[in-house]
Amino acid sequence: MSSDDILKKAEEYIPATVRMISGCRDEQTSADVSNVGSFKLPDPAGRAGGACTSALLSVVYEDHKTPEDVLSFQEVLLKMRLILASRNYSQIPQLTSSRPLDISEPFVLVPPENEAGTRRAVVIAINYVGQQGELSGCHNDGYNMIEYIKNVHGFPEENITILMDDGKQTPPTKANILAAYRQIVEDSQEGDVVFCHYSGHGGKLRDDDGDEEDGFDETLVPVDYDTKGQIRDDDLFKTLVGPMARGVVMTCLMDCCHSGTVLDLPYRFVADGEQEEMTVPEDFKMQALMGLFQALQSNPQVMQTCGECHIL
Repeated sequence: MSSDDILKKAEEYIPATVRMISGCRDEQTSADVSNVGSFKLPDPAGRAGGACTSALLSVVYEDHKTPEDVLSFQEVLLKMRLILASRNYSQIPQLTSSRPLDISEPFVLVPPENEAGTRRAVVIAINYVGQQGELSGCHNDGYNMIEYIKNVHGFPEENITILMDDGKQTPPTKANILAAYRQIVEDSQEGDVVFCHYSGHGGKLRDDDGDEEDGFDETLVPVDYDTKGQIRDDDLFKTLVGPMARGVVMTCLMDCCHSGTVLDLPYRFVADGEQEEMTVPEDFKMQALMGLFQALQSNPQVMQTCGECHIL
């Protein structure tokens, strides 16, 4: 398939411009950092943070300040990789996208052509309080990221939906996570900007429809996963990625294990020091993306905006 054909299909199957920064490739695990002090983070919430979020913020928001020099997407990810490597983490950050993004472009959440649009965000942070596998850094991640998008990128506080298992915010159950994603899709229109941050556990489940090269679906793990199950990458596409309106620019940061392709985006840049531009990986299955798109089209309830979905 030619590059023009790939782009044409990507624009058909994913109307919005979607970019995702992930903490690691699918086969890698993320890390929970017990001391963000070494990352020189603004830390309004405590003393722990996820490795990916901490590394990103130490590059773009160190000491509550943006860098004097304008950094490109490539520079941001490579700097993240250096920080992670300096702390003995093997994670390799990567950027995936629905369009062939020029990685030498400035790292921005709000492109100039979307400056006038409304800015909305969903921030999900799960520590799994009192459960086996409890984390200590995810609430930290969420509050640090909220401060960054408000102060640097102008996201209004009233447009930021927060899900945390801290007893104060909306609980990050499976139903509430999917409802928050459906709601932001319903609210967003051409010219708007969306930011989604997830900090928590990620997982893998046996692929149930044959669309994964490795035989596994990547997942997000809600706080009630033991009774309600995990959120598969196919669900994320059908709920958040596929239905998002054309002309919306959405950036997602997924700070969890096995997160490399959790949004099923065709273009990829891996910050391993070897890749110089975004490419479509040889193992990317456009047929699988078409299958997700067709499933979305054939299910009016999925395509419907979330008028009947309410966060509990």
